[in-house]
Amino acid sequence: MIDYSLLPQNKILCIDMKSFYASCSAVMEGLDPLQSYIAIVGDKQRQGSVVLAASPRLKKEFGIKTGSRLFEIPNDPKIRIVEPKMATYLRISTEITRVFNRYVPKEAIHVYSVDESFMKVDEVVHLWGDAQTIARKIKNDIEREFQLPCTIGIGPNMLLAKLCLDLEAKQTWIAEWTYDDVQTKLWKVSPLREMWGIGRRIEKTLNSMGIFTVGQLAQYDLSILEKKFGIMGNQLYHHAWGVDLSDLGAPIIEGQISFGKSQILLRDYKDEQEIKHVILEMCEEVAFRARNHRKAGRTVSLGISYSQDEYGGGFHRSRTIRQPTNVTMELYHVCLEIFQAHYTGKTVRQISLALSNMVDDYELQLDLFDSGAYKRRKLGYVVDSVRKRFGPGSLLRAVSYTAGGTAKHRATLVGGHKM
Repeated sequence: MIDYSLLPQNKILCIDMKSFYASCSAVMEGLDPLQSYIAIVGDKQRQGSVVLAASPRLKKEFGIKTGSRLFEIPNDPKIRIVEPKMATYLRISTEITRVFNRYVPKEAIHVYSVDESFMKVDEVVHLWGDAQTIARKIKNDIEREFQLPCTIGIGPNMLLAKLCLDLEAKQTWIAEWTYDDVQTKLWKVSPLREMWGIGRRIEKTLNSMGIFTVGQLAQYDLSILEKKFGIMGNQLYHHAWGVDLSDLGAPIIEGQISFGKSQILLRDYKDEQEIKHVILEMCEEVAFRARNHRKAGRTVSLGISYSQDEYGGGFHRSRTIRQPTNVTMELYHVCLEIFQAHYTGKTVRQISLALSNMVDDYELQLDLFDSGAYKRRKLGYVVDSVRKRFGPGSLLRAVSYTAGGTAKHRATLVGGHKM
């Protein structure tokens, strides 16, 4: 048993803007976000374009959700199809954060994503009331000033606030969990992927071990979990008990950090050289993100999905290298090895790339046979500084100016979409 009296007893709010992109667009169209039928589509001119967001009623009544395709949306006069306005969404998100700042100082706010934030309200309950009162005030402020709906989960730590949000507050608007709710509410959760932090792959492995509910995970032998998953096994076990000792803003699942990029191509790519050009551009972007966090990785993963015209299919393979890296060309050479080993010559429509097994990039192991390693690592940071100052399109590789390159076009987008 866990002695909860020894654990943090904070008041953490996890605030989620309900169907944020679709709700913002509904308000801009003069519609009620909860009653309208809105689909945000990347490009209305392409029938295969992906649905980026859908309003609650569109999801419920027509089954259209994020990841659906434009051609799947019924020809119904109630449904409005709009293209994203990413710069506007970001501005609204920033203004909503300022609402939070009315109640707590900036240090007590952690913006988790464009539509989700955490707030620690322990120090202000004497000013505004208890956590639920503060949650209602914030919800009312956002609805009055932006006409946007939100849901709020409250917990003694970031983990339970997030779980409360996902598993209860999204149905009741505002909910609060304490450690007393772990066994009665969290332990009954099944399938396991409904618990935040457990993906399908981990779920599949846990299922093979006879674990199908969070309660079973909490009662499992900790030493076996650690042997199977390493440090993540320890965290999975304690999270099943609702234990989270991370500070506000820290990643709740340590060890899961990775940097990835997935791109659905604007057309089918048949030329092998063009495919390699896009892979190189993606290596550049993933390497930049790793360097931006001062991280380097040892495991490189490449996924290739073939066109539906060739009945789909594809491959996803990983390779672990000896020396951690965040150098673009080193990532690219590993990707080329994977690509050449598994590519069957089919038409490509989607490419995904990830760098994982991360370490801090503060020290470099010298290699007597590679005297240029330090210079290559340093050059990457110099290139990053130029792009940060003058914009992502200020310095591009030559392949980005070829017919197959996509980085030049993507540099004009916000969040991968039109402004």
